[in-house]
Amino acid sequence: MTEHPPAPVLPAAVLWDMDGTIVDTEPIWQRSQVELTGRYGVEWTHAEGLALVGSGLERSGEILRDKGVDMEVEEIVEWMTDYVMERLRGGELPWRPGARELVEELHARGIPTALVTMSRRKMALVIAEALGERGFRVVVAGDDVDRPKPHPDAYLSAAAQLGVEPTACVAIEDSATGVASAVASGAVTVAVEHIVPLSEIGGGDVHLTSLAGVDVDRLVELTTPALTARGGSTGGAVPDPAHAADTEEVAR
Repeated sequence: MTEHPPAPVLPAAVLWDMDGTIVDTEPIWQRSQVELTGRYGVEWTHAEGLALVGSGLERSGEILRDKGVDMEVEEIVEWMTDYVMERLRGGELPWRPGARELVEELHARGIPTALVTMSRRKMALVIAEALGERGFRVVVAGDDVDRPKPHPDAYLSAAAQLGVEPTACVAIEDSATGVASAVASGAVTVAVEHIVPLSEIGGGDVHLTSLAGVDVDRLVELTTPALTARGGSTGGAVPDPAHAADTEEVAR
Protein backbone atom coordinates (compact mmCIF):
# COMPACT_ATOMS: atom_id res chain seq x y z
CA MET A 1 0.00 0.00 0.00
CA THR A 2 1.42 3.37 -1.00
CA GLU A 3 2.00 5.79 1.87
CA HIS A 4 0.77 9.31 1.24
CA PRO A 5 2.80 12.25 2.55
CA PRO A 6 1.23 14.07 5.51
CA ALA A 7 -1.09 16.95 4.70
CA PRO A 8 0.75 20.29 4.85
CA VAL A 9 0.78 21.87 8.31
CA LEU A 10 1.26 25.61 8.62
CA PRO A 11 3.30 26.67 11.64
CA ALA A 12 1.41 28.71 14.20
CA ALA A 13 4.38 31.11 14.08
CA VAL A 14 7.95 31.27 12.86
CA LEU A 15 10.51 32.35 15.44
CA TRP A 16 13.73 33.82 14.07
CA ASP A 17 17.18 34.11 15.51
CA MET A 18 18.82 37.36 14.40
CA ASP A 19 22.64 37.40 14.29
CA GLY A 20 23.83 35.12 11.51
CA THR A 21 20.28 34.06 10.59
CA ILE A 22 18.48 37.27 9.56
CA VAL A 23 21.52 39.53 9.22
CA ASP A 24 25.19 38.72 8.78
CA THR A 25 26.40 40.49 11.92
CA GLU A 26 28.65 37.74 13.28
CA PRO A 27 31.78 39.06 11.49
CA ILE A 28 31.10 42.51 12.98
CA TRP A 29 30.74 41.05 16.48
CA GLN A 30 34.03 39.23 15.99
CA ARG A 31 35.77 42.41 14.81
CA SER A 32 34.49 44.16 17.93
CA GLN A 33 36.10 41.45 20.07
CA VAL A 34 39.41 41.72 18.21
CA GLU A 35 39.48 45.51 18.54
CA LEU A 36 38.49 45.50 22.20
CA THR A 37 41.00 42.84 23.24
CA GLY A 38 43.68 44.62 21.20
CA ARG A 39 43.18 47.76 23.26
CA TYR A 40 44.20 45.80 26.35
CA GLY A 41 47.01 43.83 24.74
CA VAL A 42 45.03 40.60 25.02
CA GLU A 43 45.58 37.79 22.53
CA TRP A 44 42.27 36.79 20.96
CA THR A 45 41.99 34.04 18.38
CA HIS A 46 39.46 33.39 15.64
CA ALA A 47 38.56 30.10 17.34
CA GLU A 48 37.74 31.95 20.57
CA GLY A 49 35.48 34.27 18.62
CA LEU A 50 33.69 31.35 16.97
CA ALA A 51 33.11 29.76 20.36
CA LEU A 52 30.97 32.77 21.35
CA VAL A 53 28.60 32.52 18.37
CA GLY A 54 25.04 32.25 19.68
CA SER A 55 26.02 32.91 23.30
CA GLY A 56 24.44 35.51 25.55
CA LEU A 57 26.30 38.81 25.60
CA GLU A 58 26.85 38.67 29.35
CA ARG A 59 28.62 35.33 28.94
CA SER A 60 30.76 36.82 26.17
CA GLY A 61 31.56 39.77 28.42
CA GLU A 62 32.60 37.47 31.25
CA ILE A 63 34.95 35.56 28.96
CA LEU A 64 36.50 38.74 27.57
CA ARG A 65 36.97 40.13 31.07
CA ASP A 66 38.57 36.89 32.23
CA LYS A 67 40.93 37.09 29.24
CA GLY A 68 42.17 40.48 30.44
CA VAL A 69 39.79 43.18 29.16
CA ASP A 70 39.82 45.55 32.15
CA MET A 71 36.16 46.55 32.04
CA GLU A 72 33.01 45.50 33.84
CA VAL A 73 30.88 42.93 32.02
CA GLU A 74 28.10 45.45 31.37
CA GLU A 75 30.61 47.94 29.97
CA ILE A 76 31.96 45.28 27.61
CA VAL A 77 28.45 44.38 26.45
CA GLU A 78 27.54 48.02 25.82
CA TRP A 79 30.83 48.70 24.01
CA MET A 80 30.39 45.75 21.64
CA THR A 81 26.69 46.51 21.08
CA ASP A 82 27.43 50.14 20.22
CA TYR A 83 30.26 49.03 17.91
CA VAL A 84 27.95 46.74 15.94
CA MET A 85 25.02 49.19 15.88
CA GLU A 86 27.22 51.99 14.57
CA ARG A 87 28.31 49.84 11.63
CA LEU A 88 24.80 48.65 10.89
CA ARG A 89 23.51 52.20 10.83
CA GLY A 90 26.43 53.29 8.68
CA GLY A 91 25.47 51.16 5.69
CA GLU A 92 22.94 48.82 4.16
CA LEU A 93 21.94 46.00 6.47
CA PRO A 94 23.76 42.74 5.63
CA TRP A 95 20.71 40.52 5.11
CA ARG A 96 21.37 36.80 4.94
CA PRO A 97 20.35 35.16 1.62
CA GLY A 98 16.61 34.48 1.48
CA ALA A 99 15.91 35.62 5.05
CA ARG A 100 14.23 38.97 4.44
CA GLU A 101 12.19 37.58 1.57
CA LEU A 102 10.93 34.70 3.72
CA VAL A 103 10.01 36.98 6.63
CA GLU A 104 8.03 39.24 4.31
CA GLU A 105 6.27 36.32 2.60
CA LEU A 106 5.31 34.84 5.98
CA HIS A 107 3.71 38.20 6.82
CA ALA A 108 1.86 38.22 3.49
CA ARG A 109 0.56 34.71 4.18
CA GLY A 110 -0.67 35.70 7.64
CA ILE A 111 1.83 33.60 9.59
CA PRO A 112 3.12 35.59 12.59
CA THR A 113 6.83 35.93 13.22
CA ALA A 114 8.98 36.85 16.20
CA LEU A 115 12.60 37.92 16.51
CA VAL A 116 14.38 35.94 19.24
CA THR A 117 17.91 37.16 19.86
CA MET A 118 20.52 37.37 22.60
CA SER A 119 21.54 40.82 21.36
CA ARG A 120 20.28 43.80 23.32
CA ARG A 121 16.78 45.06 22.56
CA LYS A 122 18.03 48.41 21.25
CA MET A 123 19.98 46.59 18.56
CA ALA A 124 17.19 44.09 17.78
CA LEU A 125 14.85 47.02 17.16
CA VAL A 126 17.19 48.35 14.46
CA ILE A 127 16.60 45.15 12.50
CA ALA A 128 12.89 44.92 13.34
CA GLU A 129 12.25 48.52 12.32
CA ALA A 130 14.00 47.97 8.99
CA LEU A 131 11.28 45.45 8.09
CA GLY A 132 8.49 47.66 9.37
CA GLU A 133 4.94 46.34 9.16
CA ARG A 134 6.10 43.39 7.03
CA GLY A 135 8.24 42.10 9.84
CA PHE A 136 7.96 40.83 13.40
CA ARG A 137 4.98 41.01 15.72
CA VAL A 138 7.15 40.29 18.76
CA VAL A 139 10.80 40.97 19.68
CA VAL A 140 12.46 39.06 22.52
CA ALA A 141 16.02 40.19 23.22
CA GLY A 142 18.78 39.11 25.55
CA ASP A 143 17.92 41.76 28.13
CA ASP A 144 14.29 40.58 28.20
CA VAL A 145 15.01 37.16 29.73
CA ASP A 146 16.80 35.93 32.83
CA ARG A 147 18.49 32.97 31.17
CA PRO A 148 20.17 33.21 27.74
CA LYS A 149 20.33 30.61 25.01
CA PRO A 150 20.88 27.58 25.20
CA HIS A 151 18.06 27.86 27.79
CA PRO A 152 14.64 27.91 26.11
CA ASP A 153 13.35 31.03 27.91
CA ALA A 154 13.51 33.43 24.97
CA TYR A 155 11.66 31.08 22.62
CA LEU A 156 9.06 30.23 25.24
CA SER A 157 8.50 33.94 25.86
CA ALA A 158 8.07 34.66 22.15
CA ALA A 159 5.50 31.88 21.74
CA ALA A 160 3.61 33.02 24.86
CA GLN A 161 3.48 36.62 23.63
CA LEU A 162 2.11 35.43 20.28
CA GLY A 163 -0.44 33.25 22.07
CA VAL A 164 0.67 30.00 20.45
CA GLU A 165 2.09 26.69 21.63
CA PRO A 166 5.87 26.47 21.14
CA THR A 167 5.47 22.94 19.75
CA ALA A 168 3.34 24.40 16.93
CA CYS A 169 6.09 26.86 15.99
CA VAL A 170 9.08 26.69 13.68
CA ALA A 171 12.34 28.22 14.91
CA ILE A 172 15.17 29.16 12.55
CA GLU A 173 18.72 29.24 13.93
CA ASP A 174 22.34 29.21 12.76
CA SER A 175 24.35 28.17 15.84
CA ALA A 176 24.64 25.15 18.09
CA THR A 177 23.68 27.26 21.11
CA GLY A 178 20.62 28.66 19.36
CA VAL A 179 19.50 25.28 18.06
CA ALA A 180 19.78 23.84 21.57
CA SER A 181 17.60 26.68 22.86
CA ALA A 182 14.94 26.20 20.20
CA VAL A 183 14.91 22.41 20.62
CA ALA A 184 14.56 22.78 24.39
CA SER A 185 11.50 24.99 23.86
CA GLY A 186 9.80 22.25 21.86
CA ALA A 187 9.73 24.20 18.58
CA VAL A 188 10.38 22.47 15.28
CA THR A 189 13.92 23.66 14.60
CA VAL A 190 15.55 24.55 11.30
CA ALA A 191 19.34 24.93 11.42
CA VAL A 192 20.79 27.06 8.62
CA GLU A 193 24.54 26.85 8.14
CA HIS A 194 26.53 30.06 8.33
CA ILE A 195 29.77 30.51 10.26
CA VAL A 196 29.41 27.28 12.23
CA PRO A 197 29.43 24.14 10.01
CA LEU A 198 26.35 21.96 10.19
CA SER A 199 28.59 19.10 11.31
CA GLU A 200 29.09 21.01 14.57
CA ILE A 201 25.39 21.75 15.12
CA GLY A 202 23.70 18.89 16.93
CA GLY A 203 19.95 18.44 17.09
CA GLY A 204 17.19 20.13 15.18
CA ASP A 205 14.66 18.76 12.71
CA VAL A 206 15.87 20.19 9.39
CA HIS A 207 19.36 21.24 8.29
CA LEU A 208 19.82 23.65 5.40
CA THR A 209 22.93 25.18 3.88
CA SER A 210 21.01 28.35 2.94
CA LEU A 211 17.58 29.97 2.97
CA ALA A 212 18.08 31.19 -0.59
CA GLY A 213 15.10 30.00 -2.62
CA VAL A 214 13.21 28.76 0.45
CA ASP A 215 9.71 30.22 0.26
CA VAL A 216 6.80 29.57 2.60
CA ASP A 217 5.62 26.51 0.68
CA ARG A 218 9.10 24.97 0.83
CA LEU A 219 9.41 25.74 4.53
CA VAL A 220 6.03 24.08 5.16
CA GLU A 221 7.08 21.07 3.11
CA LEU A 222 10.27 20.69 5.14
CA THR A 223 8.70 21.14 8.57
CA THR A 224 5.33 19.41 8.16
CA PRO A 225 6.63 15.95 9.24
CA ALA A 226 7.96 17.32 12.54
CA LEU A 227 4.92 19.54 13.14
CA THR A 228 2.65 16.56 12.46
CA ALA A 229 4.62 14.44 14.93
CA ARG A 230 4.13 17.13 17.58
CA GLY A 231 0.39 17.24 16.96
CA GLY A 232 0.18 19.88 14.24
CA SER A 233 -1.23 23.26 15.18
CA THR A 234 -2.57 21.96 18.49
CA GLY A 235 0.88 21.48 19.92
CA GLY A 236 2.03 18.61 22.07
CA ALA A 237 4.39 17.55 24.82
CA VAL A 238 7.64 19.49 25.02
CA PRO A 239 10.45 17.07 24.11
CA ASP A 240 13.45 16.35 26.27
CA PRO A 241 16.18 18.65 24.87
CA ALA A 242 18.67 15.82 25.29
CA HIS A 243 16.77 13.84 22.63
CA ALA A 244 16.40 16.02 19.55
CA ALA A 245 14.37 14.78 16.61
CA ASP A 246 16.15 13.05 13.77
CA THR A 247 17.74 15.55 11.42
CA GLU A 248 16.58 15.76 7.84
CA GLU A 249 19.61 16.61 5.70
CA VAL A 250 18.69 18.94 2.88
CA ALA A 251 21.26 20.18 0.40
CA ARG A 252 20.43 23.34 -1.43
